[in-house]
Amino acid sequence: MGRHSLPDDAAHGSTGAAAPASGRRRTVALATALVLAVAGGTAVAVQRGLLSFGHSCAATAVRLDLVASPDVAPAVEAVAERARKEKITSDGSCMDVRVTARDSYKVAASFTSRSRPDFAVWIPDASMWVDRAKDAAGSATVVTAGHVADSPVALGVVPASAKALGWPQKTYTWAELATATAGDDKVRLGAADPAHSAAGLLALSCIGKSAGRDAAGSTRTAALAKVLSQRVSDGDGQVTDTLDTANSRKESGSSHTSGAVVLSEQAAFAYNAGRHAQGTDQGVRLFYPKDGAPQLDYPYTMVRESGMSTDESRAAMRFLTLLGDSESVQVLAGHGFRAPAQPVAGAVPSAAGGSSPQPYASTSADPPSAQELQDALGMWTITVQSARLTTVVDASGSMAATVPGSGGHSRMDVTKASLLQALAQFTAEDEIGLWDFATHLDGATGLFDTTLAAYKEATSTYASGKFNAVVLLTDGANEDPGSISRADLVAQLQKLTDPSRPVPLIAIAVGPQADEAEVREIARATGGAGYQVTDPADIQAVILQAIMALGRARQHG
Repeated sequence: MGRHSLPDDAAHGSTGAAAPASGRRRTVALATALVLAVAGGTAVAVQRGLLSFGHSCAATAVRLDLVASPDVAPAVEAVAERARKEKITSDGSCMDVRVTARDSYKVAASFTSRSRPDFAVWIPDASMWVDRAKDAAGSATVVTAGHVADSPVALGVVPASAKALGWPQKTYTWAELATATAGDDKVRLGAADPAHSAAGLLALSCIGKSAGRDAAGSTRTAALAKVLSQRVSDGDGQVTDTLDTANSRKESGSSHTSGAVVLSEQAAFAYNAGRHAQGTDQGVRLFYPKDGAPQLDYPYTMVRESGMSTDESRAAMRFLTLLGDSESVQVLAGHGFRAPAQPVAGAVPSAAGGSSPQPYASTSADPPSAQELQDALGMWTITVQSARLTTVVDASGSMAATVPGSGGHSRMDVTKASLLQALAQFTAEDEIGLWDFATHLDGATGLFDTTLAAYKEATSTYASGKFNAVVLLTDGANEDPGSISRADLVAQLQKLTDPSRPVPLIAIAVGPQADEAEVREIARATGGAGYQVTDPADIQAVILQAIMALGRARQHG
C-alpha cells in the first residue's frame, strides 16, 4: 500500500478493544502483523492515543462496509450512528460505517481462495469462524486486529427447572449439567446446531473434555449428543424460541420444547429483557459451569486488508478504536456484552439470569484448540446422522445361561435390556430392523448363514444419506454343520462390500464362550469392527463406540 497520513482523534479512544495478552497470543501476533502493514507503524500511535488531530470533516465521508454477527450488530450500528452524528473523523474525513448483520457460519462458509467479499471488516461471534475462513481462503485473507466484546457460554434454564436443579446454590461441571438436563424428560436440554453455532460447538467440546477423553467419556458424550440432537435449533437466533415459556416440568410437554438451552450470557440477557418488556419475570436462570465457561470473543477482523484503499484501512482502525472507548463500552454493556479483558461487572450477569454463588466472574475455560473443535464437530456429525441398522441377535440355547451378578437374569434378558438402551438413543428418523437367529430357533448357533443373509439384505436395501450398518450379537461360534465355512463367508462379504455404499458390520461377541477372533475377521471383511463384551450390559456403550469409530475412520479415509 502507499504511504498513509495520520488519522484523527485517536487520543479520545480507549485501548480496550485491542486484543489482550492473556489467552490471545495468536491474535496479538496477527494484530502486530497488521499494525506493521497499516501505515508503517502509524496504527501503533492510533491504538495508543499518542497523536492529536483536528475535528473537521472532509467533504466526502469514507465508507466502510462492515458485517457483524446478528447479536452484536445492533450495538455496532449504534456506535456507527454515533460516529455519523458526532462527525467523528478518520484522517480528516467523516466515517460512514455501514453495518450488516449476517450469521457467522454463513460468512465463514462464503470464503474461498477466489472469493471477493463485499465488506472490509468482519465481526463474527467467535474466533473459530476466522480460523475456518483462513483455512478456506488463506491466512492473509483475514487478520484479527482486536476484540470488540466477550460473552461466556452457559446454560439457561426456565425457573421451575432451575429450582429443581438447585439454582443458584448448586454448581455443576459441564458433564454434570449435560447429564442432569439431557437425561430429565421434564427439563429437556436444547441447543443450536453446533455446525452453525459457536456457542453450541464450544459447549459440546467442553462437555467432551469434562466427561473425559477416554473411550468411556467419549461414549457418554456421544450419547448426550444423540439426545441433544432431538431438540436442536438451526442457529443461535432460534434457540430461545424452543424454551418452554409455560415454565412447566410436565412430561407431557412438547418434545420440541426445552426447559434448558445452551446459549451465551448475552443471548440470555436479550431474552430476559424481552420477557421483562412483555410484563413477565419468567426469564431464564443461568448456570455457569464450575470447570469454566468458554467465551464468545467477537474478533474485529480485517478482510483482504492488502486490497483496501488507504482511507478504508485508516477508517477501519479508527472505528476499532472508537468501539473500545468508554461510551461504546457502555453501549455494548447495554446490549448484554462484557468488555474484553476487563473486570466483570455484576449488572450484565444479573440481568442475564446469573446469581452468586454461580461462578459468573471466574476465569473462563481455556479455549478449545482447532483440533478439539474439529473432533467435537466430527463426533456431532457422526452421532446425529440418521441411521439404518439391521440388528441380528443370537437366539440359540446358550443365550439362556444366567449372567453372574444379574439377579438371576439370563444372557438374553441382559442383552435385550442393553440393546433397548442402545436403541433408545435413536430417533424417529432412524430405521432399525431386528433378526433372531439359531440353527432352528432355540437350537445351536447358526452364525455364518444368518450373517450372510442379513448382510445381503442390508446392502440390497441401502439407504442413501444414512449411516447403514449391520449389528451382530452372538455368544458362540458357528455350530451349524450344514452352513458355509468361515472362509466362504469372508469371501462373499468382501464381494458384497461397496465403498461407495458402505455397510460396515459391527460384530459383538457376548460372553466368555463367544469366539472374538471369529467375529473380528468377519467384521473386517466389510470394513467394520469386532468387539467382545463379558457383561451383556456393556452392549449399549460398545454399539455407540463402534458407530463413532467407524464414522471417524470414514471422515479421515
